[in-house]
Amino acid sequence: MATDSGLREITLGDLLDETVEKFRDHDALVYVDREFRLTYGQFRDLVDEMAKGLMALGVEKGEKVAVWATNIPYWVTLQFATAKIGAVLLTVNTNYKSAELAYLLKQSETENLFIIDGFQDTDYINTVYELVPELKTCQRGSLKSTEFPCLKRVGFLGQEKHRGMYTIPEIRSLAVMVSDDAYSQRQKTLSPHDVVNMQYTSGTTGFPKGVMLTHYNIGNNGYWIGKNQKFTETDRVCLPVPLFHCFGCVLGVLAAVNHGTCMVILEGFDPVMVMASVEKEKCTALYGVPTMFIALLDHPLFDKFDFSSLRTGIMAGSNCPVHVMEQVIDRLHMTDVTICYGLTEASPVVTYTRIDDTSGCGWKPWAGPCLTSKSRSRTRRPAKPFRRDSRERSAARATTS
Repeated sequence: MATDSGLREITLGDLLDETVEKFRDHDALVYVDREFRLTYGQFRDLVDEMAKGLMALGVEKGEKVAVWATNIPYWVTLQFATAKIGAVLLTVNTNYKSAELAYLLKQSETENLFIIDGFQDTDYINTVYELVPELKTCQRGSLKSTEFPCLKRVGFLGQEKHRGMYTIPEIRSLAVMVSDDAYSQRQKTLSPHDVVNMQYTSGTTGFPKGVMLTHYNIGNNGYWIGKNQKFTETDRVCLPVPLFHCFGCVLGVLAAVNHGTCMVILEGFDPVMVMASVEKEKCTALYGVPTMFIALLDHPLFDKFDFSSLRTGIMAGSNCPVHVMEQVIDRLHMTDVTICYGLTEASPVVTYTRIDDTSGCGWKPWAGPCLTSKSRSRTRRPAKPFRRDSRERSAARATTS
């Protein structure tokens, strides 16, 4: 991890290995609804197996690996497996439709694509077959697409077989074809300043642009995000935010891995599952956009759950209303909740409220004058109903749909 006085020159693969050496038997990845749990040691073993499998398929250093999937366990696995072999993880918005996926694959010149079966009303498998009909006729490993000449391989993030696509069990089984020495030699060719992640963001242009981020960029950004929340190996962070966004894969995953913190991940946002995950796993941190927190606080089952383990977290992604922050502090016990500001191009966080921020008499950015975290924890304000405009109410409903 980075030092308190500077930044660290380290690849994401080496960062994971370093964390494993310190916290091998600590929980790394938990999905409450799947009853899925891996320690850091087990997670690294899965990452290494997947990385070797990708090498066996022929994935070279610098190749893009696009992931079009919700927050499933293999998403996080691929994040580090690609990093360990010098490939570039390309995050794909789960809400994309056919035209948007086509633009991304062409503009990025992606060589590899991994998908799940679909999300909401979009069938990912049929979408890919419509865009790349050659998948049904070409032998795997010999894909020749007229529309996407750079595309070489398509993988399915599951056990089901689909014509022209590799399955996860097949890729993992190919790991035996790559020796430990070959795997180690590949990693020795990597630099912390190599591009490791590519995220598409619209910014101020008419079309999304691919932002290229290095190990150094997002590894150090993740460290300081966790540092500002005082993350340690005893913390457990609940992540209902999308991994395809920097909120999930940098502020969430890399902040946790830098500090040996456990990641309690949800495949998608569901208020009841978030509350159940926080209670069951005794999470100490919770992430979300304002409408996610509103959906929790307004839920009729809110009082049925225990949030006393929470202390910190991040609210970001849009303007954070003062009254919502006050309710998060008082009712969710998140006395050290923080707000991040930044942009994807900056890896992404640029400036960040600190849990001990004060100005003169103890003012915090979202609180009234002279109200410190310590005094706030001793004196709870009575809950009051939210006064939201129509746009906020619509956004809150959207998060639960």
